[in-house]
Amino acid sequence: MVKINWHGHAWFEIKGEKASVVTDPFKGIGLPEPKLTADIVLSSHSHSDHAATEFVEGALAVKEFVGEKTIAGVSIKGVATFHDEAQGVQRGKNSVYVFEVDGIRFCHLGDLGHALTAEQLEAIGEVDVLLIPVGGNYTIDAQAATREVEKLAPKIVIPMHIKLPGLSVNIATVDGFLEGKTNVERIDANSIELTKADLPTSTIIKVLKYG
Repeated sequence: MVKINWHGHAWFEIKGEKASVVTDPFKGIGLPEPKLTADIVLSSHSHSDHAATEFVEGALAVKEFVGEKTIAGVSIKGVATFHDEAQGVQRGKNSVYVFEVDGIRFCHLGDLGHALTAEQLEAIGEVDVLLIPVGGNYTIDAQAATREVEKLAPKIVIPMHIKLPGLSVNIATVDGFLEGKTNVERIDANSIELTKADLPTSTIIKVLKYG
């Protein structure tokens, strides 16, 4: 059983039976900053709304990583991408992370700012749970995110990097991404629990409730 907790923005806490992974913890963006304990904390890039690894105790920090490694039994792949459509000239580089917890393969796109190339898609490979920014402005927007979901064909999509009460970052709500879609399930909590056997046969968008 894997439990996925969403703490807002791109900050997730993914707890398996043997290891736990935290992604892109933030600070200074108007949202509460929880203190957590984990085995691994991943940071897609150095901006403070994705790199506040000091809030995660006991964790080995993996920052802006490209390549493959195994930590605490968790296989991690970092795929090089950019934070913008100008090869990083505007906002720098971004690492997409692919990692497996209890047999479930996660992909966290960080602050992806462009369409994934064929080479990047091949490097990412099969995805069970896709954590994707949809709020635009600093990342891909709702329409671009929809295209990336179609390319990656994950089992579950969890939108992130969206406008939330108190958030000081100027991005859109999740509504634009959900518009016109019928494969949407709104969860009345900021967490879900999954097993490999729970994964659907076709893509479902699960919108977690913040707060």
